[in-house]
Amino acid sequence: MLVAEGLIEKVPRVGNRVASPDEEGVQTVKFGYYPSVLQEGLLNRVLADFHGAFPHIRVRSIPLPYDQFAGTVAEYMRSDLLDVITINYTDYRHMAENGWTDLLEELEPNPELYPFLSGVFADGCANRALPFIFSPIVLCYNRDHFAEKQLPEPDSGWSWDELLTSAKKLSENQGRYGFYFHLLSDNRWPVFLLQSGVRFVPGSEEYDEGLRRSLTLFRHIQRDRSLFPNYMSESDADAEDLFLQGKLSMIMSTYFSLNRFIGAPFAFDVAPLPYMGEAKTLLLTIGAALSRHSKVKEAARTFLDYMLSYPVQLNIRQRTLSIPANKKAAEWQGKEVMARPTRFHMYREIIPTFRKFTELNLAASQLQTVRKELKLFWSGMEDEETVIRRLKSQLFPVGAGT
Repeated sequence: MLVAEGLIEKVPRVGNRVASPDEEGVQTVKFGYYPSVLQEGLLNRVLADFHGAFPHIRVRSIPLPYDQFAGTVAEYMRSDLLDVITINYTDYRHMAENGWTDLLEELEPNPELYPFLSGVFADGCANRALPFIFSPIVLCYNRDHFAEKQLPEPDSGWSWDELLTSAKKLSENQGRYGFYFHLLSDNRWPVFLLQSGVRFVPGSEEYDEGLRRSLTLFRHIQRDRSLFPNYMSESDADAEDLFLQGKLSMIMSTYFSLNRFIGAPFAFDVAPLPYMGEAKTLLLTIGAALSRHSKVKEAARTFLDYMLSYPVQLNIRQRTLSIPANKKAAEWQGKEVMARPTRFHMYREIIPTFRKFTELNLAASQLQTVRKELKLFWSGMEDEETVIRRLKSQLFPVGAGT
């Protein structure tokens, strides 16, 4: 609250600092961000370079909570506590479903961004945010484990059956397992439904078979103790920690998360996700948005444009393992200043497989409904048919309309 009111500042890796009154002629832009973007988007460097280039604009950083993000942002913007924010696609959909996107300024499209990112944050014909960084969900694996077992590394033709076969061979009795992902992550489990062609439509029976295939695969993976650990993870970060400790050979991951593995004591790489039915993966996008009610709109727009500029995006490409939204920056070729996976550019070859979770015909608020049923299924309290029946009644209750 003190940060939001401008009384103190959060200084990364230092602590709290009492905020000084603005100097004459200096405008302050209040910038709310996901804490993870500090590393994923090189924010400390972005801010330092921006202050050097624009000394008349001061950016006050405000870390925002992951939980109830959309509601918090809406409240803060109405109170003039935020000028610029980072926002991911799911939180943007939460804002849209609650009628809050009118709090965001309309932005002109940026032709330098990847075309497939165009319109991700669109409200009708208006862009309410512009992509900053992005990542597909990919398979991240320990190359040393594969070499030790003399197994071929994953490729784009892998099915889930092939992954499970290799995962069993990679598992050991000494606490190492072949494959894992955080089951409850809304950035993981929807992949299986997307690949099965599931599309939730009121009154339709067409998605039953696809949902049934997804649940069967879930069961084969999650209940096989010879490859998937019985570990109660609390977040995607838990799986990444186990991978970094060498306890897992393969995980579902993102390019964002690869930044956590920089300096790992083993070789790691990425591959497309295995598939069933159709090769699809989930596209995650983090954008930047401007408050429509900002009292320093020109300064705020200057900062937002700077975040999306080629020099900043190139810095992200060169000094992180994240993928910048600027196509030219992302595909820069030159002398690398840091080690990166040998298949880093693999994402370019699988662009046609990228999908947003809304292809399931689910609202952001409905993801929680599906996840709750899956929790019961994963715990063994419900079978496939019960899950399908209950989802129909909860997503499309009789008399509720379409």
